[in-house]
Amino acid sequence: MKYSFLSEIVHRKVKESGVKEALKVRNKVSKKWESVSWNSFSDKIKMTAYALYRYGIREQDCVGVYAQNFAECFYIDFAVFSNRAISVPMYATSSIPQITYIIDETEMSLLFVGEQQQYDNARVVQKNSRYLKQLVLIDKDIRKSKNDTTSVYFDDFIDKNLVSGKEIEEIEKQLKNTEDTDVVHIIYTSGTTGEPKGVILTQENYLAALKIHDIRLHYLPAGFVSMCFLPLTHIFEKAWSFLCIHWGCTLAINRDPKEIRETMKEVRPEAMCSVPRFWEKIYAGVQGKIDNLPFVFKWLFNDAVETGKRHNLDYRNRERKAPWWLRQKFRFYDKFIFNRIKKEIGLENGLIYPCAGAALSDDINIFIQSINIPLVYGYGLTETTATVSCFPKTGFKIGTTGKVMPEVEARIGENDEIQVKGMSVTKGYYKKPEETAKAFTGDGWFRTGDAGTLTDNNELTIRERIKDLYKTSNGKYIAPQQLETRLAGDKYIETAAAIGDQRKYVTALIVPDFTELEKYAEKHLITYDSLEDLCNNHLILSLFKLRIDSMQNEFASYEQIKKFVILPKAFSIESGELTDTLKVKRAFIEKKYKDIIDSMYE
Repeated sequence: MKYSFLSEIVHRKVKESGVKEALKVRNKVSKKWESVSWNSFSDKIKMTAYALYRYGIREQDCVGVYAQNFAECFYIDFAVFSNRAISVPMYATSSIPQITYIIDETEMSLLFVGEQQQYDNARVVQKNSRYLKQLVLIDKDIRKSKNDTTSVYFDDFIDKNLVSGKEIEEIEKQLKNTEDTDVVHIIYTSGTTGEPKGVILTQENYLAALKIHDIRLHYLPAGFVSMCFLPLTHIFEKAWSFLCIHWGCTLAINRDPKEIRETMKEVRPEAMCSVPRFWEKIYAGVQGKIDNLPFVFKWLFNDAVETGKRHNLDYRNRERKAPWWLRQKFRFYDKFIFNRIKKEIGLENGLIYPCAGAALSDDINIFIQSINIPLVYGYGLTETTATVSCFPKTGFKIGTTGKVMPEVEARIGENDEIQVKGMSVTKGYYKKPEETAKAFTGDGWFRTGDAGTLTDNNELTIRERIKDLYKTSNGKYIAPQQLETRLAGDKYIETAAAIGDQRKYVTALIVPDFTELEKYAEKHLITYDSLEDLCNNHLILSLFKLRIDSMQNEFASYEQIKKFVILPKAFSIESGELTDTLKVKRAFIEKKYKDIIDSMYE
């Protein structure tokens, strides 16, 4: 297969797809989905590329994108590549200090902003910035401040009437001069500690990523519909979207993460990237409904899941033909039970649902596979242009993150650290030579910072971030993420943070699923004046203790949570407990909740 540089990949698709649908965009007012053809997609990229050149963007200049998921994010990215410049995406949830740091380090003069909040934050930065001069507003509903005389709306920025022959000529020249080594992205890792680092990704990194996925996912047909759900700042969504474009698929762009349940039912995507929390919610929701069914229906459902497990994992996954009676039983359950569940969610057309970004409970993974949803679990980092390993179509092993990708090498180094080598691995961090040097071994392997193992079949298992491993005062090592992943499968638990570094035993801060908690209180006639009152109710505490104890059977005694506190308020990005990728900030949490934590050790 011929591989095109990112700067030309959409334009090449025009020759074979033209009037076919490339993007689906949901109208903010009517809520109806509108189509963008490959022809239109290509034209928008060209107009944006000409506008960037007209503004003064030249080779290896940095251009920022501070926005939710918009079709314009794709126009901007590919237009920046056309100028041989560098796209720098920022999470829509990023704070003023976070975007200030990125703008200053990249010396960025032009920033595209998504909605009102991003515009307001960017204006604060612009007033005091040595570098930021121009804001381009994607959302037409953004209200500009009274003294803003420089910002321009996106549609005006790419006005066709402003295009000159000089711009067209220069962009054509840059497209022809594109090289493997051109830097196309600087993607900042949110990080749970320390200042963010800008990961440098080149044309070569992405071309390698496209190739290894072509090999591993060879069984997928061309032209399916994929929902763009995770933030496009996230390398997982970014690389997957580029792969879908490479395959000529249609991308349905979900702008607001809170609307995903609604948009999934409207689009019914055949593919969608997600993080484990999405599937934890699905699992908890299904289990919650089953718990309320009469005994006969509950038994029937459990038998269906067990049948699906045997058919899909014991036979199909091992490329063995299931017995005739099992095949018939599975078809019955798939049609009348599993398909109803999938339709309720919007996943009945599933071809592939990649999942990565954090640890996924084996129990949840098995459940999803059993009800016949094609979940492909994997592992990767920004520094590896996403995927290091993932499940193949068959022959995958639950408990691992799948086989290491073709043309990627992995090994286990000191402290059980997973180390990686391949063409998809970054060359380093932007303007941070010392950090770059520390990230690689003397013989050129990238240090992932994750502890794990490598099986004889070249499958990776991930235990924990090495920096997150802690030791109790009794000298026992604890992997908190394993505990947290186990608890996250419970329908009453939204998030958990395991505590225990240099402590006598393990404790936890529990954020409940408040909707489920209130339902339980109503069902059992528990009265309360506030959420704090409810979280401290002795009946609720007893419920959580029973459920937490039952989920810890596979852990050694010293690993088990001995005490916990139920918090009346959720962790969030805004309040500081979570990163932009929804990972727990352990140091921040231990500092913020120090008094509560200390009380569990009195």
